[in-house]
Amino acid sequence: MLKELVDKNRSHREFVSGAAVPEQSIRRWIAMANHCPAAMNLQALKYKIVTNSKEVAKLLPLTRWAASLSKKLPPEGHGPTAFVVMCHDTSIAPIKPIFMIDVGICAQTVMLAATEDGYGGCMIGSATAKVIQDALSLSDELTPVLLLGIGVPEDEVVLTTAKDGDTKYYRDENNVHYVPKRELDQIIIK
Repeated sequence: MLKELVDKNRSHREFVSGAAVPEQSIRRWIAMANHCPAAMNLQALKYKIVTNSKEVAKLLPLTRWAASLSKKLPPEGHGPTAFVVMCHDTSIAPIKPIFMIDVGICAQTVMLAATEDGYGGCMIGSATAKVIQDALSLSDELTPVLLLGIGVPEDEVVLTTAKDGDTKYYRDENNVHYVPKRELDQIIIK
């Protein structure tokens, strides 16, 4: 069951236009992430939920998606309908590499929960923290560290085996997004 959920939880970059993500669902997913382990149990992560269409539209152009493809993603009118902006609260602790583990654990938990509920999304690290902070009028101690763009996925994402070590994702002529993965014997150290 978990394997199927992990396989289904892909980075989606096209969403059904106007298909809202209920804030209550997002709050439930964040509550699950709040139960995850945290470095020194400081729990320095805080979350800004963005579901208002005007705020979502304001954030979207501040992000960069699928940089290795020549195609603009998400396509016009098919962006996420919600964002979760994960922030590190520097009033709790200064940002250190150890806290980035918390970001990964909690982001994956939110995305798995969203996937289980029929939504999908993409973790977006290619956005400038200060620009996001200013756009959302976040206080100085809240530093954005990762954005989760979420919606009802519209694109098809397929896992495939990496050939000759090439892990670059690509889209075919039917706009199917392929994600090559290394085989198990290539990632386990003997």
